[in-house]
Amino acid sequence: SDYVYFENSSSNPYLIRRIEELNKTANGNVEAKVVCLFRRRDISSSLNSLADSNAREFEEESKQPSVGEQQRHQLKHRELFLSRQFESLPATHIRGKCSVTLLNETDILSQYLEKEDCFFYSLVFDPVQKTLLADQGEIRVGSKYQAEIPDQLAEGESDNRNQQKMEMKVWDPENPLTSFLLIVILFICRAVGTFARALDCSSSIRQPSLHMSAAAASRDITLFHAMDTLQRNGYDLARAMSTLVPQGGPVLCRDEMEEWSASEAMLFEEALEKYGKDFNDIRQDFLPWKSLASIVQFYYMWKTTDRYIQQKRLKAAEADSKLKQVYIPTYTKPNPNQIISVGSKPGLNGAGFQKGLTCESCHTTVSAQWYAWGPPNMQCRLCASCWIYWKKYGGLKTPTQLEGAARNIGEPHSRGHLSRPEAQSMSPYTTSANRAKLLAKNRQTFLLQTTKLTRIARRMCRDILQPRRAARRPYAPINSNSIKAECSIRLPKAAKTPLKILPLVRPPLAAIVKELAAQAPLKPKTPRGTKTPINRNQLTQSRSLSVLPTKRAFEAVSGVGVVPPFSANGRSFSSGVRSSSQPNVKRQKLNLADAPNPVVFVATKDTRCLRKSLSHMEMRRAARRPNQPLKIKLPLPPRTAVLMPSLAAAHPASTSEPIVLED
Repeated sequence: SDYVYFENSSSNPYLIRRIEELNKTANGNVEAKVVCLFRRRDISSSLNSLADSNAREFEEESKQPSVGEQQRHQLKHRELFLSRQFESLPATHIRGKCSVTLLNETDILSQYLEKEDCFFYSLVFDPVQKTLLADQGEIRVGSKYQAEIPDQLAEGESDNRNQQKMEMKVWDPENPLTSFLLIVILFICRAVGTFARALDCSSSIRQPSLHMSAAAASRDITLFHAMDTLQRNGYDLARAMSTLVPQGGPVLCRDEMEEWSASEAMLFEEALEKYGKDFNDIRQDFLPWKSLASIVQFYYMWKTTDRYIQQKRLKAAEADSKLKQVYIPTYTKPNPNQIISVGSKPGLNGAGFQKGLTCESCHTTVSAQWYAWGPPNMQCRLCASCWIYWKKYGGLKTPTQLEGAARNIGEPHSRGHLSRPEAQSMSPYTTSANRAKLLAKNRQTFLLQTTKLTRIARRMCRDILQPRRAARRPYAPINSNSIKAECSIRLPKAAKTPLKILPLVRPPLAAIVKELAAQAPLKPKTPRGTKTPINRNQLTQSRSLSVLPTKRAFEAVSGVGVVPPFSANGRSFSSGVRSSSQPNVKRQKLNLADAPNPVVFVATKDTRCLRKSLSHMEMRRAARRPNQPLKIKLPLPPRTAVLMPSLAAAHPASTSEPIVLED
């Protein structure tokens, strides 16, 4: 099995795959059946954090030497995740070979950075279940897998350990028997075993000839039986021989090779072809009536038979008949990400790149060839060496913002740095059910921190930056690298008079909190009801009839001629009926995730009175300019007017009798 690079696309890094076999299709093309390996950029952020914790545990257990931040960043590019997923890829997409090894506790991680095209893996990724698990083929090497040897006992010191839990001695090499007597007892055991198989009916059916019975009696099980017999009888040859042939007949000892039938052996060979040496799956799917120890013993005995040698020769002949080597010509097609030089023809790729750009990874300004990298509107580029590193390892040599540099997760963040749903979830006016909905939609937060060089570049390169145009288009990206590069060119040629950059003096947090508390108290006490957020969707039934503010008539303003709202037949309007004069305004439900930050407004009697004194134009003007103070002239108290008797009389609230007009 070889690990190779496969071309994915011109703008993406190589795919790392393990070739299992090469097949020729009907069209004459060569396809490779490969096993997929995944990088860190191919898995989710939650699995990345799980891989980070696994790496920290590995460093603590194996006592790895400390590495720098840049080396730790590059080690993430060398880590792969094995999978059980197979796919077929054309062999013409192969771009080179690499080496992938299982990470061992004795390995030093920094050694992988010293070797080219060298990767490691320790976890297995399941693309369907989206899980990371430890590989089953882990080699148990390390301090925690070593046996603890106790101290040697002194002369006359008794062993206080529980002897029943200790190992039992089965052979003493310092026995009084000579090697000749041991060979004699071994021959006697073989003769007794051959005689016992001749008397056994089942053994006679399986081994009808004397040669087969003698060969079965010469196996290791007969040697083990002879050594156990001598150990139990204190290495007394006469007692051991009498034990071999008791009064009931000779003792028959058979191993797993004799116990298994021919059909069971065929099932085992079929299971071994399907699952390999995964004995748990073999026992579960093919041989559930056998124990795991019996299957393992049969496997190692089966490897000594002629059947195993025949199957091994058949597999070797089948592998020779398959396609083993493929000639892949040198890849000479032009790369679409390649940026042409200055003297090339206009209109090709890279003609629109600005001068003074540096490599996004190593920040060099000199390279034999440049390659476009990242989003096209950012106009980022890589040098030749960094481009090869990006294609092979799937990342840059140094962490950048475009690649997603790691943030300090352990640092506490203030509420101003939280996203809008997170800030809303911290509000005391948000219920637990709505808090879960708000946290379900997270938005990426960012913090702008201006350095002194950036502030100088804003003034030195105003013609490139165009701050007024950029302020009108905040969504358009700005190539900061090109501006900084141009600033570094213009800065030595600028005037020697230093720019007057006034330091920004920020008041302390306690002063800001005190000022905000003086301007707007957080919890004003009002005589009416409970606090109601302005963006609450669940309003009362009386508020459901509220309409947009319109210009009120003179009677409504002055208070003269105010008539209760009655219909034409004298009945009053019900709470669920809308008159024809009221506009039908459809309420729009606010999405909790897109709602603004929770601002609580408690209306009082005075604010309602001031709101009614505003005209429709004044309310629209105030809504367009919420940052400017509103000048309000307090209205005069309404004049008390004597109502006409016909208007002062109130109609009955409800009547079922017809209205009669008398002349």
